[in-house]
Amino acid sequence: MNDKKSRIDVKDVTPKPRSHRPADDGHIYVRAQTGKWQRLRKQMGWLLMLVFLAGPWIQWNGNQAILLDVEQQRFHVFGTTLWPQDLTLLALLFMVAAFGLFFLTTFLGRVWCGYLCPQTVWTFIFIWFEEKFEGSANKRRQLDKAPWSLNKIWRKAAKHTGWLAVSLLTGFTFIAYFIPAQELAWGLLTFSASFWAGFWVLFFAFCTYGNAGFMRTIMCTHMCPYARFQSAMFDKDTYIVSYDAERGETRGPRPRKKDPKELGLGDCIDCDMCVQVCPAGIDIRDGLQYECINCGACIDACDQTMERMGYEPGLISYTTEHKLVHKETHVARPKLIGYGFVMVIMLAAFAFMATRIMPMGIEVIRDRNQLYRETAEGLVENTYTLKLLNKTLAPATYQLSVEGMEEVEWIGPAEVSIDGGEVLSLPVSLSVDPYLLGSPVQDIAFVMTRKDADADDAKSSVRTESKFFSALR
Repeated sequence: MNDKKSRIDVKDVTPKPRSHRPADDGHIYVRAQTGKWQRLRKQMGWLLMLVFLAGPWIQWNGNQAILLDVEQQRFHVFGTTLWPQDLTLLALLFMVAAFGLFFLTTFLGRVWCGYLCPQTVWTFIFIWFEEKFEGSANKRRQLDKAPWSLNKIWRKAAKHTGWLAVSLLTGFTFIAYFIPAQELAWGLLTFSASFWAGFWVLFFAFCTYGNAGFMRTIMCTHMCPYARFQSAMFDKDTYIVSYDAERGETRGPRPRKKDPKELGLGDCIDCDMCVQVCPAGIDIRDGLQYECINCGACIDACDQTMERMGYEPGLISYTTEHKLVHKETHVARPKLIGYGFVMVIMLAAFAFMATRIMPMGIEVIRDRNQLYRETAEGLVENTYTLKLLNKTLAPATYQLSVEGMEEVEWIGPAEVSIDGGEVLSLPVSLSVDPYLLGSPVQDIAFVMTRKDADADDAKSSVRTESKFFSALR
């Protein structure tokens, strides 16, 4: 056992302290970076912000196009009102989104996190305020270490003012999807909004301020479940941000005009720019890590360094593990095809159900006190309560009728007008001569038809089944 050959060499792999690594409090000073991937990330981020901010203000037929009215239990989406019975569509939409995310992750890794995740978009917006008021990464680090002074106070105050402004705008916009935007804005400006409206605006503003201003990568690495299960969807054909160790090692500084091969070095000059620009503070050269959000900042930084050195770009790139070891990358593989197939099926089911949403609805509730009664004229009478829904945002007039019985007398209004998005409870009775009934329990159907609709329109009427009871003869 004392033989030297039986011993295992132990290497010290403790990372060397570097000024750009996370500080003791976990704060990461992200260095600003430009390049094609960062331009793409910013463009997609601004597009997401534009859609989010404009959403509550888009009008459709004089009403807010997207309004998720939780209090009234109805969602208005571009002229269509979805009621609780239509929420199967929401479940299908979530399934489409889930399998879409699985498909995208299997194909391109964690690009959702790097380019479109709201946590990333808002974090980079907050970092932009840091850069504008406190300077570059090194200046921000020095400012934090410096004692409090007038210069430090005004810079910190300006940064946090910008953060608070963005947070309040975010909180207001989010709640405006649930409370009409104009009503909410006027209520907040005049202090006439309800307590809960103001509370939820401030609550989500506080969440934005904390998440994007302070927690940042803590949200991505410790609280977001996606970071934990994403590796289950990765394989050796997944495109991820990777470092070509075969080409880059052995790393080290060198004169720009010196051939690295003569010095026994690889293409990596160990400038650590890839670490300094990483919002997660990781070193991509250590291999794939779950903190990596595939934002491509290290790719842009490394490509610019390679260009200055006169080397070929792509030392860090979007690539696959198979490609790194000079094997063929298989894009069309069973797992990716499976995710795509299920996503298409769910999308088709969603589209099919969306096209079958009726602009009106009818629900029948029988009188629970008695199944039937006999009138003085010897007729059998059943009483019902009709719940009539106008799912559109405009008022409409409907004709009511019953099918399944002959010479039936309709007792109650047969024509009603209902305001947009409203529900009307209408008590009606049906009476019929018992000798015209074929059995003590007769199948019938109540029909609700829109008067001004085209008769050939499949959505001009809706029907629901019910029963008519009578005495056994």
